[in-house]
Amino acid sequence: MTTHRHGNLSIVPLWEFVLEGFRGGVETQALLFALFLVLYIVTIVGNLTMIVVITLDARLHSPMYFFLKNLSFLDLCYSSVITPNTLANFFSSSKVISFAGCATQLCFFSLLVTTEGLLLGVMAYDRFMAICSPLSYGMTMCPKRCTRLVLGTYCGGCLNSIAQTSLTFQLPFCSSNRINHFFCDVPPLLQLACADTALNELVMFAICGLIIVGTTLVVLISYGYITVTILRMHSESGRVKVFSTCVSHITAVSLFIGTVFVMYAQPGAVESMEQGKVISIFYTQVIPMLNPLIYSLRNQDVKDALRRLGQRQVMQ
Repeated sequence: MTTHRHGNLSIVPLWEFVLEGFRGGVETQALLFALFLVLYIVTIVGNLTMIVVITLDARLHSPMYFFLKNLSFLDLCYSSVITPNTLANFFSSSKVISFAGCATQLCFFSLLVTTEGLLLGVMAYDRFMAICSPLSYGMTMCPKRCTRLVLGTYCGGCLNSIAQTSLTFQLPFCSSNRINHFFCDVPPLLQLACADTALNELVMFAICGLIIVGTTLVVLISYGYITVTILRMHSESGRVKVFSTCVSHITAVSLFIGTVFVMYAQPGAVESMEQGKVISIFYTQVIPMLNPLIYSLRNQDVKDALRRLGQRQVMQ
């Protein structure tokens, strides 16, 4: 196959990439392996528990928990797109991922992480309707509309995934196939490109900025109205319960949007790929692990459902 030239760099057809991962010797790799494994196990157990509890407990069959179950499913999936391969590479001598495998990983990661961002906005809207318009809540957030809202978030995720993956993998890559990251992501892949990546960076900035700004506006407006409504409540116990639910969601949104904003929507914020790797650990490993803990530890309904499920298992 012919080798072309682009300036002083050789452009060759690539059939595979090498994920360099993290620097360090065997002890460092073993420590990171243990860290990633623990985070992944907690993520799997926590999110599966949330899905099972919400599915089995009829008292949690409401729009809020329908969206929360979908959030747990997304956390479970997008962590699983990255972590198993990362764990395998810690003690691998080759750390090779095929061209198609890299594109597939980026495609699913972009789809799932975008969908999660949009879903967090939908969850804020759901809380706004439940607290500020309780009389019309049942009609507005009917099962059909909730399903459509979730499908809409997946459609948005698909559009971003197609745009990012197609634009990234149509670029000509230089003779180096070593990705300075632990998974296939847009920023490290753009560093290997021999062509002008201005369009790719503009699209990434525009789409991520739109999603982040849109979600943030929905959250801020929703919780602005919610705060006013809470302050008008006469029941102190009612205020505490509503406030507890809202704090859980605001915490999840802040963690997710904050890290994604730094990584994708603020050019120059990440000074090096080593810093980018640390940020990536946070939103690919830590946040999917924390979400079920955030929502279960501060949510009395979930804790009661867990208790009922445990008692049911003991009685059997």
